[in-house]
Amino acid sequence: MADDARKRLGRGLAALIGEMDQPVEEAAPAKIAPSDQRLPIENISRNPNNPRHVFRDEEIDELAKSIADHGLLQPIVVRPSPTGTGYEIIAGERRWRAAQKAGLVEVPVIIRDVDDRVALELAIIENVQRADLNAIEEALGYEQLMHEHGYTQADLGEVIGKSRSHVANTLRLLKLPEDVRDYVGDGRISAGHARSLVGMPDARQIAERIVAEGMSVRQIEELAAEAQTAPSSTRSKAEKAQKDADTIALERSLSDTLGYKVEINHKAKGGELKIRYKSLDQLDALCAALRAS
Repeated sequence: MADDARKRLGRGLAALIGEMDQPVEEAAPAKIAPSDQRLPIENISRNPNNPRHVFRDEEIDELAKSIADHGLLQPIVVRPSPTGTGYEIIAGERRWRAAQKAGLVEVPVIIRDVDDRVALELAIIENVQRADLNAIEEALGYEQLMHEHGYTQADLGEVIGKSRSHVANTLRLLKLPEDVRDYVGDGRISAGHARSLVGMPDARQIAERIVAEGMSVRQIEELAAEAQTAPSSTRSKAEKAQKDADTIALERSLSDTLGYKVEINHKAKGGELKIRYKSLDQLDALCAALRAS
């Protein structure tokens, strides 16, 4: 990703469109943030690339009531439509939907003439910064920026203000089966639950148990750990007996030093050292510890 693009996006949405898009304090006197002008609401259309797909009716109803009582306090950010007719939303589709429900004829807007790439970048960044996306929508947005615009995970973390491990963990959710991703999208299971399900062959069945039994993230992590260690428990007694007391003591010593479960399998011609971790955050910490040693 080019340095000028990173610097541009690193300033955030507010720097590109003005400070207008900051939340209005409830205690402050109601006032409309600065805008370029007002447009008929019928001349504005939604952005087909908006990473946010879920708009809950109850949230729209609440915002529509507030708009009916106090007006639209924050302008909608738009650009001239690529179709050549009207304007397309960059940021503020929820406000636009609620304004329609409130019966507004025209709305305040910020007009910015940007291309498809910048419009997509701003749409994703604005939604992530506001925490308006569910975890699957966030992951799909990251994936789109990486595939279409050459972002790396490090670029995304820097631009959006998240750690690289957060970006990586979020992208891993796209490995889940489609029906499990739907559970996350509609809020039946949390992102924490979903991260623990990645790579589990019976992810759908466990997701159903989470909903039915109210299982915690910790319980799911324990199930995943049991699944990972199950093969080692099937080793023959003779194989286990081959591990001498010195090797076992070394395993314990390394485990205590690193803070991770360590397993040593020594053979006549060498062997292997296994270090188990449960998350990418733990892997990052382990790599840092090994580099420092």
